[in-house]
Amino acid sequence: MTPGQIINGLSQGSFAVLCKVNPSGSLEVRRLAAGVQFYWRYTLDGKTDRVPIGPYDSGAPPKSIKPTDRGYSVQAATRAAEDLAHRHRATIDEGGHRAAAKAAKQAKEDARLYTLDALLTDYCDHLETLGRSAHKDARSIFKLHVREAWPDVARRPAASVTSEQFADMMRKLIEADKGRTANKLRSYARAAFAMAKAARTKPSIPLRFKAYGITSNPVADTEPDEAANKADKNPLTADELRTYWQAIRGLDGIKGAALRLHLLTGGQRIEQLVNLRTANITAASILLHDGKGRPGRPPRPHAVPLTKAANRALAECRAAGEFAISTDGGETHLAATTLAAWAVEAVKDTLPEFQAKRVRSGVETLLASARVSQEIRGRLQSHGISGVQARHYDGHDYAPEKLNALETLEKLLNAKK
Repeated sequence: MTPGQIINGLSQGSFAVLCKVNPSGSLEVRRLAAGVQFYWRYTLDGKTDRVPIGPYDSGAPPKSIKPTDRGYSVQAATRAAEDLAHRHRATIDEGGHRAAAKAAKQAKEDARLYTLDALLTDYCDHLETLGRSAHKDARSIFKLHVREAWPDVARRPAASVTSEQFADMMRKLIEADKGRTANKLRSYARAAFAMAKAARTKPSIPLRFKAYGITSNPVADTEPDEAANKADKNPLTADELRTYWQAIRGLDGIKGAALRLHLLTGGQRIEQLVNLRTANITAASILLHDGKGRPGRPPRPHAVPLTKAANRALAECRAAGEFAISTDGGETHLAATTLAAWAVEAVKDTLPEFQAKRVRSGVETLLASARVSQEIRGRLQSHGISGVQARHYDGHDYAPEKLNALETLEKLLNAKK
């Protein structure tokens, strides 16, 4: 019987062999409800598999060797089966077509699971596990400026995302006058890719990052917006700090106590101060945890000595429960935005341009004017400690020097304008 006769004589659901295929296997057909389907059939290790080729096109030229828009001629299907058979034979030692199909299926599944969005989410989860507060900022930026702004790119396999695509994300933000956000997006995404890349050789990184198959960092090739990275040098002047101090020194309740504690401990980062645990309070100091620093590192313990006035302010916070600065008995900590808003409210009539973040830089500037060294100011406010000597050999806690700086700060705040 000719192949055409075999196909025409097929009953629905049944298979039939059309011909042998060189170098192995055979070409088969099966009639389905939607039409006739071609298969390449082969046997390996005693197990037979059928590999779908495509539908039969009865209107295709009989001698055509390429498929039409509607399907295959018998000749074209035979050629397709021969290609499969040759590739199978060439890789028989590695498992042949069965192994290749399994690998292709796994690659397709990996492409579905290990997307850019998944990598960025895993990175944020890792930051949260380490106790890094930056995970909140990173999640928000990735949500707004990757997942929602570039959904097609977010769904791509992370290993296939290009530097140009990240540059386009940043360009869109820069054109919207959001250069600082563009730089933060670059910083967070670069750290995520760096972690996934390092996971191949660094056992301390969770194994799930290795599954992304990252061998290069596309974000590292982009350039930040240098204009947006300029420091916002607008510290409170000495007189402005004294005005602020006079406004909060007699303020009652948790508002006044928290604001005084913030200023009298040297303008610590508000996010870190409000996270103060009751268990981390002693008569002489408080222990904060600095989440700033190198990506992937846990927060650094940061001890801040207490002056007598700071101790009184802390006592007025009535620390109880887990969190020391709280309005619900320590179950949750005061929000950083709330403390910042209280500070603005306290001086809204006398310092209309006041921002809580200016307290920190104002304190450093005031201490610098009193000749407190840069190193002591940096250790008091937990700036980055660099250098091999400082990080690995200097074991001094600098508590006396920091306490002296804070006592100097109090004297300056209470001095006449």
